[in-house]
Amino acid sequence: MPQAIPSEEAPGKEADPAPDGRRLGLTLGLLVLPMYVALGAPSVALPAIGRALAVPFGATAWILAAWSLTSALAMPVAGRLLARWNPFQVLVTGVVTLAAGSALAGFAPTLPVVIAGRLIGGAGAGATVIAVFAAATALPGRDRIRALGIIAAASATASGSGTLLGGAVTAWLGWRAVLAIPVLALPLLPAALPSRRVLTRKSGGPAGRFDVVGAAVLSVLAGSVITVLQAHSVGLPGPVTLVVTAAGVLAAAGLWWRVRRTPDGFVPRRVLTARGFPAAGLIGGTVFAGYYGVLFLAPSLIEQATGGGPLEAGVLLVPAAACSVLAGRLIGTLTGRFTGWQVSAGLAAVTVAGVLVVAVWTGPVPVILGTALTVCGFAGAQAVLVGLATDLVATSDRDTAQSLLNFMNALGGGIGPAAVAGLSGIVPVPVALTVLAALPLCGLIVSLTRRPGA
Repeated sequence: MPQAIPSEEAPGKEADPAPDGRRLGLTLGLLVLPMYVALGAPSVALPAIGRALAVPFGATAWILAAWSLTSALAMPVAGRLLARWNPFQVLVTGVVTLAAGSALAGFAPTLPVVIAGRLIGGAGAGATVIAVFAAATALPGRDRIRALGIIAAASATASGSGTLLGGAVTAWLGWRAVLAIPVLALPLLPAALPSRRVLTRKSGGPAGRFDVVGAAVLSVLAGSVITVLQAHSVGLPGPVTLVVTAAGVLAAAGLWWRVRRTPDGFVPRRVLTARGFPAAGLIGGTVFAGYYGVLFLAPSLIEQATGGGPLEAGVLLVPAAACSVLAGRLIGTLTGRFTGWQVSAGLAAVTVAGVLVVAVWTGPVPVILGTALTVCGFAGAQAVLVGLATDLVATSDRDTAQSLLNFMNALGGGIGPAAVAGLSGIVPVPVALTVLAALPLCGLIVSLTRRPGA
């Protein structure tokens, strides 16, 4: 009887080829386009939304912050779900939720309903991000960096060029159509079918019992931070602000207690205390805060400087968005020559410079240049830090680690606009932006002093 050849598959069993990082990155990058457009496009429409709904401009910052808040909160939840579901199931759930919330926001008659729709859509976006990154980080070595670089370039391009799309849609179809743009993610979902073999691979991590208490205190903490930062801009009464602040303090204490008491809870202690992981989260969160803070103000600053409308502001910001493609392509080269910590330090420094350029110089050109620098920091940090964080923990904890890191990134993305909106009602805009620059500066210091050995 002839001996079987080990390298051949059994008859009728299809070979499972090694996934290609570039092809998977393009597929997943396509899926995140409408989701990240939902970050940049509304920033151009905010002045129009404020006028249409008769609310102060500062209050419209909730439209961006609400999305970032629930997106951040959904990420650790989705990371836990990956122990029970495969990435494709989480992806489908996320896209459907994203589309439903965006449809609600687009048809909303008042600002509170708009915000409710954005909260729902943001939760779907967070789940989608985790499914996308779970598939990408499962790739080996260079393929992982290649896929993450393409996804980061797609997300930064979409969020940055969303200003152009948002300006055009606002001018031609109205602000409601801008808020409904993420519904387009539904017809793009079939693009993931050819990669379903990769997307249905489970991580193999332990499922365990879902820690409801840990999830609740983390949610209250994140929500209270965003709310307190925007209290002045939205006219929140003093007693309410004090109550929200107290709730945040209690939630922080509760989270600390929960992590110590339940090491395998919603925020696992072994992940949170992994050497270098807190530093990676702080760097990412501060870089995201700088980018989204500038993105929130850039369209209105250009409109004031040029006297144009949202369409003109969107067109002028296109070169800044295009820089994300360059940043995404450079990440693979830079990580081949420098450590991830060195690259992250450079990206934090670029973000600090971008925020300060917008703060110090007036006129459309400095705003475009500063926004371009923050775009590069955002696109690069997203790829480098997500890839880096998964190497800091055990294989079984990778999904949890990347979901918690993305949570810290997205929370920073909510803090940036909230802080700028809150400070702009108290101090001049240049001062508010200078304070904002202190956040990525902290990330830069951490990347230079608190990183593990290379």
